[in-house]
Amino acid sequence: MKNLYIAEKPSVAKQFAEALGVKNSNGSSSKGYIETEDSIFTWCVGHLVTMSYPDVYDPALKKWDFATIPFIPEEYKYEVIANAANQYNVVSKLLNREDVGCIYVCTDSGREGEYIYRLVDEMAKVPKDKPRKRVWIDSQTEEEIKRGIAEAKDISAYDNLSDAAYLRAQEDYLMGINFSRALTLKYSYQVKKYLGADKCVIAVGRVMTCVLGMIVAREREIRNFVPIPFYRVVAGLDGFTAEWKAVAGSKYFESPLLYKENGFKKREDEEQLISYLSKTPPVTLKVERSEKKTEKKSPPMLYNLAELQNDCSRLFKISPSETLAIAQELYEKKLTTYPRTDARVLSTAVAKVIGNNIQGLTKYTPVAPFATNIMSQGGYKGIAKSKYVNDKQITDHYAIIPTGQGLGALAGLKPTSAKVYELIVRRFLSIFYPPAEYEKVTLTLTRGISDEAGGTFTETFSASFKRLKRPGYLAIAGIPKPKKGEDGEEALTEEKLEELAKLKKGDELQVMSLDIKEGETSPPKRYSSGTLILAMENAGQLIEDEDLRAQIKGSGIGTSATRDSIITKLVNNGYIKLDKKTQIVTPQFLGEIIYDVVYYSIHSLLKAEMTASWEKGLTGVAAGEISKDEYTQKMNSFVVSNTNLVKGLNNQYQITKLFDLAKPYYEKAPAKKNTKADDGKASENKA
Repeated sequence: MKNLYIAEKPSVAKQFAEALGVKNSNGSSSKGYIETEDSIFTWCVGHLVTMSYPDVYDPALKKWDFATIPFIPEEYKYEVIANAANQYNVVSKLLNREDVGCIYVCTDSGREGEYIYRLVDEMAKVPKDKPRKRVWIDSQTEEEIKRGIAEAKDISAYDNLSDAAYLRAQEDYLMGINFSRALTLKYSYQVKKYLGADKCVIAVGRVMTCVLGMIVAREREIRNFVPIPFYRVVAGLDGFTAEWKAVAGSKYFESPLLYKENGFKKREDEEQLISYLSKTPPVTLKVERSEKKTEKKSPPMLYNLAELQNDCSRLFKISPSETLAIAQELYEKKLTTYPRTDARVLSTAVAKVIGNNIQGLTKYTPVAPFATNIMSQGGYKGIAKSKYVNDKQITDHYAIIPTGQGLGALAGLKPTSAKVYELIVRRFLSIFYPPAEYEKVTLTLTRGISDEAGGTFTETFSASFKRLKRPGYLAIAGIPKPKKGEDGEEALTEEKLEELAKLKKGDELQVMSLDIKEGETSPPKRYSSGTLILAMENAGQLIEDEDLRAQIKGSGIGTSATRDSIITKLVNNGYIKLDKKTQIVTPQFLGEIIYDVVYYSIHSLLKAEMTASWEKGLTGVAAGEISKDEYTQKMNSFVVSNTNLVKGLNNQYQITKLFDLAKPYYEKAPAKKNTKADDGKASENKA
């Protein structure tokens, strides 16, 4: 009997074959599989099976009609994807071959990878008694592949994960079909008339619409922002400056004239303060406190996909989709571990053998001295006791790290891919270095003054300075250039810092000048593709209610595997614009229209807490904490109630008045190609 290994891609199947000793893995791959005396290796080329459109259930459902929604199938139907039919037939026959004794499921180790195989297994009607084992690996090195096969569990151990995968697909299917049809039937006439378009499908979805809501809400917050000016007093001293603050004892403490504690709302009040401070010359400040201490800054946590996408967006100006493609490439070339992970820590098991990864990096020229130093100093041996190792913070996979292997593949990488690899390597090696140490000096300076009424007050100025004492991990991660005023601190020379550190209580300093610094409040920043990914991952931060925020802690909008595709879908639908040079995300006019339509119909689709709670529910199903039936009941109820709600809305509501509010910010309505869509399957696929 032969073992059948089924992977997600041809390249991965070949790596499994080579790891198990197949020297020429290209031998019979043109047939859609590789076969030896005792093994067969095949692949799925992504999804081979998909959910059927409503008209497969009933031809009458092809027409969009209020009478046919809400549509909730009692039993879902699936079909082979037309352009993948040839490979499906290959895989189906192999799964059912009588000489196949055990099936090793080697699709990507995650929810979507599980779903890809299970659909094929179900469609091919593989005998229930044929053994199936699940291979779960974190990288595609030969050692990890062999370990995954040796430790493969019966596929039933992943049934809960499979349930979560099916439910996620069903949820997106039900919401996309029912809500898109309901809103299109209710509002498309008004929208297309307003836009002058021939057709308009209002495409909405569980995750897509929520993300659109985040982008539009942020844009409108910026649009409606009114800057507030404020004025601060800064004392110029010998070689540095100090800023006034209205602390206890000040004439202005808790005054309504203040903007926060260190400025005024009106310039004339600031001028009055300067006059008051300069009343009795010479103007000096007395040292009330001089504090010198060492501050430590630890290396950041390791990369998960969201953090990597954010940094790549910021540093290299590439989209989350491009970053994921590069991370997947590095994984398949055995250079890094599994990319679709939410964890930023290592597992206890991998920490025990992490020296192998570091040892391999001693041959990677850009960081070879650092890796060699870590190995010679043994700096990796105690990592298991650090915050960078925590099994409780890992669900499917640990953080993205270099394997230390496959370095020969670096020569074939494109420049950007090589930069991303180096970024991952430097972040990884950083955790084996000590914290960076800064020497910080903080001064509190005062001036006692009496006013016309005989009151005595103490006005306070403060200043803080720091310098890098020991670079620690920054030696490998990169030392940031000091900027004056960064983090509220001034960058000074080492000599000047030492001079200030020697100041004692009671010392007096001559004030050279008292100046007014004018500023104004800033609007929130627009999302970049990277910060949007982080906002989706940390959806709980968008929720004001503390109890609800705690309830969905750890759950985001979408998953690490899907967030980039959601952004891409919004761009392709003409709802948002992604600037390729800056990676800044802004809504399109059509996107604002869709936002308003949803806001006044199925408002909960725009709420981060709703979308994140659904994702948390799926996590609960995968963990066995929520039953499949319980989740299905709540899901169906949500779809039915909201579809019926839209059907019952007053169609006379003049929603187009809302569109007029956004229209002035766009030179023209979107081109018709952005609002035009075919009826039927294409529209629902888009939704």
